[in-house]
Amino acid sequence: MKFIVDAQLPVRLARFLKTSGYDTIHTRDLPGENATPDNEINAVSIQQNRILITKDVDFVNSFLTV
Repeated sequence: MKFIVDAQLPVRLARFLKTSGYDTIHTRDLPGENATPDNEINAVSIQQNRILITKDVDFVNSFLTV
């Protein structure tokens, strides 16, 4: 499994997942670091087949369709 950990969550979560054998990055690893817009984070997750771990309700709401 591959993960991307969003800015609201600690870097230590990404490190824990990585040391547990999962291919994991944190938004701080992206060029825009924690200021990377949600649409770019979503694009990275799709391009790299990563599961996004976030607690940002706005992120989820921005991609819901009715």
